[in-house]
Amino acid sequence: MSVKTDYRDDTLTAWLQGDIDHYSAAAMREAIDKAAEGCLPKKLILDFSGVSFMDSSGVGLVMGRYRLISSMGGALTVTGASPRIRAMMKMAGLDLLGAV
Repeated sequence: MSVKTDYRDDTLTAWLQGDIDHYSAAAMREAIDKAAEGCLPKKLILDFSGVSFMDSSGVGLVMGRYRLISSMGGALTVTGASPRIRAMMKMAGLDLLGAV
């Protein structure tokens, strides 16, 4: 599990790597939240292209980052999710947020 972040032009991008489960999601949340609180981005992009597995903890990770960035007046976008992970996000209703 790892998260790399980059902030440019009011956009914070977080590249997620590895499996997202209960254990790894907590560390990912901390890293993303710390970066977002430090730069107060207008847009947060969660790049899932490096994620091979995700359980419901990943859905919680996305929902929590949506709430965080919304409270900052920003927007969330999810990119690079595999068809399987994208389907899981849609079943959880994340597409209704406009992020998926």
